[in-house]
Amino acid sequence: MSSRWAPKPTLEGDLVVLRPFDVADVDVMARILADPEVLRLTGSVTSTEEIHRASPLADDRTREWYASRAQVDGRLDLAVVDRASDTVVGEVVLNEFDPSSNSANFRTLMGPEGRGRGLGTEAARLILGHGFEVIGLHRIGLDVFAFNPRARHVYATVGFVVEGVKRDAFAFDGEYVDEIWMSILADEWRQHHGRPGTD
Repeated sequence: MSSRWAPKPTLEGDLVVLRPFDVADVDVMARILADPEVLRLTGSVTSTEEIHRASPLADDRTREWYASRAQVDGRLDLAVVDRASDTVVGEVVLNEFDPSSNSANFRTLMGPEGRGRGLGTEAARLILGHGFEVIGLHRIGLDVFAFNPRARHVYATVGFVVEGVKRDAFAFDGEYVDEIWMSILADEWRQHHGRPGTD
């Protein structure tokens, strides 16, 4: 495994701890992944009917996925643990690493217990800091649907800027919604968070 992406870290903040997944997290993550808001806002389903059919029980594919995260090179998948309750409330991920441009994609999802208390904002700061300051990435991008203003606010708060809009890129229950592209560069991260250095 590349030394840039290994070992998989544990990152500690005031509100959350980010750590590699273990087998005990699978059932919790299955319930989070079946949450109606998670399903809709991540574009995992295209209708309310699909939400009603979603199962909160972990299947073999889900178990295999989370069991393999610690061994995968070129990406970082970390559980978001709420310090107040010591429970997993979501995940943060750096993936789609492109070595030619030294860039990666960021994505996150938070279950009901992790929303509205600043946990997602701190989790994003922690993994982005690791991406820029330890892995040494130059650019981190993401996409977010226009019907997710809470996530858009979090991303802007940690320094992402809008770079484009893919119009009517997704439909839920037959209603079209824009997909917004955002990114942050290493020098912008340092300026936003007062970090010296070069990438």
